[in-house]
Amino acid sequence: MNRHIPNKIHIIGSVGSGKTTLARNLSGKINIPYYELDNVVWKRHNSEDIRRSDEERDEYLNTIIRTDRWIIEGAHNHEWVFKSFQNADLIIFLDTPYAIRISRITKRFILQKLGIEKANYKPTFTIFMKMFEWNAGFEKKSKPMILNMLHQDNIRSLILKDNCKIDDYFNEVNGVVGLCSIS
Repeated sequence: MNRHIPNKIHIIGSVGSGKTTLARNLSGKINIPYYELDNVVWKRHNSEDIRRSDEERDEYLNTIIRTDRWIIEGAHNHEWVFKSFQNADLIIFLDTPYAIRISRITKRFILQKLGIEKANYKPTFTIFMKMFEWNAGFEKKSKPMILNMLHQDNIRSLILKDNCKIDDYFNEVNGVVGLCSIS
């Protein structure tokens, strides 16, 4: 049985779970634009990022979810994001193990400080430490709420411990295989 390719996908998970990488790879493979919620919240400028007002942020998100096809990635546990959950054909929860996320946060910080990996923000030690705090908070508070939400009958979801397991989901869709082999 062939699955249809979902047109509206929301990817959630903690810092370092692989949300952005999966969104980028999936976007390239199935030709659906992807959006990072961090960039919905923040106007990115070379000198300094500016936080959008709640109204600007909400309108930007509404503009995205009114389109026919999108991939939204972000772990924001706020009511304003719920509209994207409601409109998603599929919610992917990357429940990557805690130790792997810690390793990825550390690796990302080092690569960003060395200028090898691009960052949407200035990679400061303060933000680096905040990521560990957000990761721990996600595990204790957000994860149980997300799991509860995803177990509701009307939500089509996929919970992955490993980002590469997305291939198992899409392996029946013609032309959509090998997402993890993309670097």
